Amino acid sequence: MTDAASASPKAPRRSLLQSLEIDTRLLGMIGAFVALCLVFNMFTDGRFLTPRNIFNLSIQTVSVAIMATGMVFVIVTRHIDLSVGALLATCSAVMGVMQVWILPQTLGLGIGHPLIAPATMIAGMATGALIGAFNGWLIGYQRIPAFIVTLGGLLVWRNVGWYLTDGQTVGPLDSTFMLFGGIEGTLGEPLSWALGAAASIAAIWALWRARADKVRHGFPVKPVWAEAVMASLAAAAILGFVAVLNAYQVPAARLRRDFAARGEVMPEGYTEAFGLPISVLILVVVAVAMTVLARRTRLGRYIFAAGGNPDAAELSGINTRMLTVKVFALMGFLCGLSAIIAQARLQNHTNDIGTLDELRVIAAAVIGGTALSGGVGTIYGAILGAIIMQSLQSGMAMVGVDAPFQNIVVGLVLVLAVWIDIQYRKRTGEKS
Repeated sequence: MTDAASASPKAPRRSLLQSLEIDTRLLGMIGAFVALCLVFNMFTDGRFLTPRNIFNLSIQTVSVAIMATGMVFVIVTRHIDLSVGALLATCSAVMGVMQVWILPQTLGLGIGHPLIAPATMIAGMATGALIGAFNGWLIGYQRIPAFIVTLGGLLVWRNVGWYLTDGQTVGPLDSTFMLFGGIEGTLGEPLSWALGAAASIAAIWALWRARADKVRHGFPVKPVWAEAVMASLAAAAILGFVAVLNAYQVPAARLRRDFAARGEVMPEGYTEAFGLPISVLILVVVAVAMTVLARRTRLGRYIFAAGGNPDAAELSGINTRMLTVKVFALMGFLCGLSAIIAQARLQNHTNDIGTLDELRVIAAAVIGGTALSGGVGTIYGAILGAIIMQSLQSGMAMVGVDAPFQNIVVGLVLVLAVWIDIQYRKRTGEKS
């Protein structure tokens, strides 16, 4: 036996990306997002990547991103929901009527009563969940195609919202309620840094816990240096985002008004940062909750199993009809939550609130890698897709692109993203 024959085969060398086990689709999306930001920053003379614009982008993205996380589950189960924008408008109308007319006037709670905001938000989210469950019942138990049910809902619910308010703009809103819209409700610099540090520690702990679970079950793990790199990148991204938001200073005129309202005089040279918006914090909580639901719960496993092979899922004992009701009820609940944030950001209820949001939400989920054929999708991908969509629209608006051409570009980007995703799945052998 020769030395060559007796020598043990060497393990093939792995590339950096293979060692880090980074999803190449996610990496491509991040690369496209970075390129998009750099291009718009160049054409806007550096205004696109300022702390002020990043802050505005963040609060503008939240409502669509929250609904996109629910749309992932809807599309994964091989359905579609065209009514999310109209449903948001109905929930917004219910909340507008509640906090402006019913609670303070009919029930006599009075302007600024502490129960107005929580009662209004519960009513809005309950409305969304009930309508979503009704859609799911029609789809799951009555076997009406989701396209037809939600297309009808697109027409029905927006006009139900119109009748609830008699076509009027409803306001002013409760001051506590408006804290959930963005600029009126922020955490300030110290608390933002504290939450950023806590989130970084939580991310590092989650990575360590995942590695420990793999080791305990005998699964292969990444090298320690690769885990350290991923943990460092996660912490840097979180703290970098917090640093950018903390760099956006509250205008001096607003600070003087706030001091004057308290009967005080603003000290000379006093500054204050906005920090992390409450609405962005809500998006983070939703993203974590939906990811845990998708990966760690029985319901999440059932959703992806039913989307991958509905017949096999039903034969294995999964109640796919009730599962459809649950998925659409969750989608409706998230529409109600998004309505809170969208209405609070606009500081009133308007009849056109949520217009075309159904297209933005579906586009965000699809651009984020959710397969229209079902069974494949990620929460983080949908959120990143929503950020890309909002950045594209905001950047074109800052450059001065006409609104019709903006919609043309968004439509082309959506088709291009789906085509790229199909080609990627063909090359990797994944389900398309």
